[in-house]
Amino acid sequence: MEAENAVKANLPSMSNPQNKLPAAASWSINLFFILYSALCVIPLLLIISVSFSNEQSIVRRGYKFIPEQFDLSAYKFLLRDIHQILHSYGITISVTVIGTLLSMIIIAIYAYPISRSNFPHAKFFTFFVFFTMLFSGGLVPWYLVYVQMLDLKDTLWSLIMPLIVSAFFVLIVRTFFQTTIPSAVLESAKIDGAGEMRIFLQIVMPLSLPVLATVALFQTLTYWNDWFLSLVFITNDENISVQYLLYKMMANVQYLASNPTAAAEIAKAGGMVNFPSETVRMAMAIVGVGPIVLAYPFFQKYFIKGLTVGAVKG
Repeated sequence: MEAENAVKANLPSMSNPQNKLPAAASWSINLFFILYSALCVIPLLLIISVSFSNEQSIVRRGYKFIPEQFDLSAYKFLLRDIHQILHSYGITISVTVIGTLLSMIIIAIYAYPISRSNFPHAKFFTFFVFFTMLFSGGLVPWYLVYVQMLDLKDTLWSLIMPLIVSAFFVLIVRTFFQTTIPSAVLESAKIDGAGEMRIFLQIVMPLSLPVLATVALFQTLTYWNDWFLSLVFITNDENISVQYLLYKMMANVQYLASNPTAAAEIAKAGGMVNFPSETVRMAMAIVGVGPIVLAYPFFQKYFIKGLTVGAVKG
């Protein structure tokens, strides 16, 4: 018996080559994501390096990960309009925070009723929001609604309202409510005397933090990266976003780089003679990224949980 038990105890070591397969697969997956992460980070490092490089060295020898000649001309060029940049930063941060919060509230309020099987008009309102994903009224009617009907031109609300609801995210949140939140929990709460509003605020919303945080992350990126609304609705520099400000600055730099006559006139007036057109593009990219790179860590926990919710059924 002792010998038999010893043989059985050694059986796992005899099947050791098979046990190594999961470890090998794990290493392969880790290696893949390491390479993928490097492919995402390396371009950013190159952009940072070029933004601190000398313009002439970039023109002569191209982009390099290590600056051949350290130069802050690109950032000095941007700092000439530092007050406008800071003001536009404030506009963008305000629009992003307010827009994301309102977006989450409205999306959740719309998605919850159409996720309930006892709501008689759920199919109609689901089709209504889905229809907007397929068809739109066009750019001109869209513009007239916000400018003439709502009178939002040259206001911060014109940068918030057009992006406040996404039909795609409404359907995602609706599907989460239907498939993840147990209906038995809602029914038991109703039996205990809880109303719909209390069920929504104290049960549904806390259980839906993963999907809400995931959608909030994408909405935050949408608001932060938007420049088109400032182009369409804003006519003064008081309310333009930082993305549109950088877009205007980049257009001006490209125009001066391709128009020697205009650059010569500016030089005569005492302006900057050599415009760092290549390096300033990279510096603008760094300035445009700004605080948004700090937003992801706050959403990461819920973002990962939102991707894995429902992957394993108990």
